[in-house]
Amino acid sequence: MHILRPQFRIEEPRALEFARQRGFGMIVAADERGPHASHVPFVLDQRDGRAIVQIHFTAKNPLVPLADGNRRFLLIVAGDDAYISNDWYASPDNVSTWLYEAVHLSGVAHLRGLDENRGHGDALLAVAESRLPKRPWDLAQMEPEKRESMLAAIRVIDLVVDTVDGQAKLNQHKSDADHIAVADRLAQSEETGHRRLAQKMQTLRPGLAYRTS
Repeated sequence: MHILRPQFRIEEPRALEFARQRGFGMIVAADERGPHASHVPFVLDQRDGRAIVQIHFTAKNPLVPLADGNRRFLLIVAGDDAYISNDWYASPDNVSTWLYEAVHLSGVAHLRGLDENRGHGDALLAVAESRLPKRPWDLAQMEPEKRESMLAAIRVIDLVVDTVDGQAKLNQHKSDADHIAVADRLAQSEETGHRRLAQKMQTLRPGLAYRTS
């Protein structure tokens, strides 16, 4: 008998696509004093068959000197999450919990040259602006002197991904009745993230008698 676990691994192609669509995460690395972290937008691309995450920091960020071509960085990309009360289930005596999706990408970080700053800025803006219902804004529209000053103040880093760990907890180990009950609760939430989780739960088990689809 196959037993569904509380969490399940997200396959690597789906995990990379999840990260690419999110485009924002927390990058972490450690030195002798302990861990350092920054919240960053990023561009995820494929080069020579490898996944590359490109990010930028301000030049004075303590993570910059750690991108020495040897040290490992971790990028944490979180999706939607939701608290699930124990009385939302159809069956009794369940434990309250959290549903979530998250992807961890790790590998060695490499500091890029200043001549790559403009290309990174253009790529990052192209991805972010494409998500908005308007004509895209780009760096060419910025006053040149201010643009060059801004670009000179950042450092670009490539994270060469060699480990992909994606996990999701979407009530997949519960009975159909409990799965429906929680999905229906989330579908009625005022929070858009909760409703997105409800849609993913419905996709995970299609054909059940959900109240909202």
